Amino acid sequence: MLEVRDVTFAYERSARPVLAGVSLVVAPGELVAVIGPNGSGKTTLLRLMRGLLRPQRGEILWEGKPLGHFSPRELAQRFGVVLQEPKLGFPVTVFEYVLHARFPYSNGFGFESEEDRRIALSALRLTRALELKDRWLTELSGGERQRVVLARALAGEPRALLLDEPTANLDVRFQVEMLALIRRLARERALSAVFIAHELNLVAEFADRVLLLKDGRAIAFGPPHDVFTEEKLRQAFEAEFLVDHHPLSGAPR
Repeated sequence: MLEVRDVTFAYERSARPVLAGVSLVVAPGELVAVIGPNGSGKTTLLRLMRGLLRPQRGEILWEGKPLGHFSPRELAQRFGVVLQEPKLGFPVTVFEYVLHARFPYSNGFGFESEEDRRIALSALRLTRALELKDRWLTELSGGERQRVVLARALAGEPRALLLDEPTANLDVRFQVEMLALIRRLARERALSAVFIAHELNLVAEFADRVLLLKDGRAIAFGPPHDVFTEEKLRQAFEAEFLVDHHPLSGAPR
């Protein structure tokens, strides 16, 4: 279980907090979306949950223990991360890039075992990216790269997934397929999954719970039916919304 308890964070101690008093819990098997306008603190919250930043107040816990109690290697084994733009230090093929997710499990004398290769290929197959395995990562389209980055996260066999706009640069079909896959994997593998998103209709359809942020504060946290109200969306985005329900799924839209 991933838990954020009353977290406040500012990049400079004298500066206005980027996040103030934010709390949420992500249970195993649960998919939680973080939404809000630009500058509301979504990406900072994700970085805090990755252990890259430390809050000035409050704490972030994994299975009841503060993240600071885990080594970087232990965090890498527990958290799979999907970023919009992966950082590359040198040219790599797709397969090499995904295989590198097995490094936290290596003994320091090489990690390309047959089991590692099997896991990497399985992850590529899951995200419909197996046909890309021999291509250079830098040659991929944005949508292809997103599927490969998700495959790398899965190849690490994590217990939690942290995803920064996993549907960015995907067409509508692949947006739906991507979130359906993430939700299915969260449930089948008991993963605690958190994703940042801007596509509100997709969030309402796929997320189990939603955190709505505005200026670093939580306006609401709960099931989509409780969060997606015209009043709360207007308060967060400073725009008018008309909310009804999907005729087939019943989800707000």
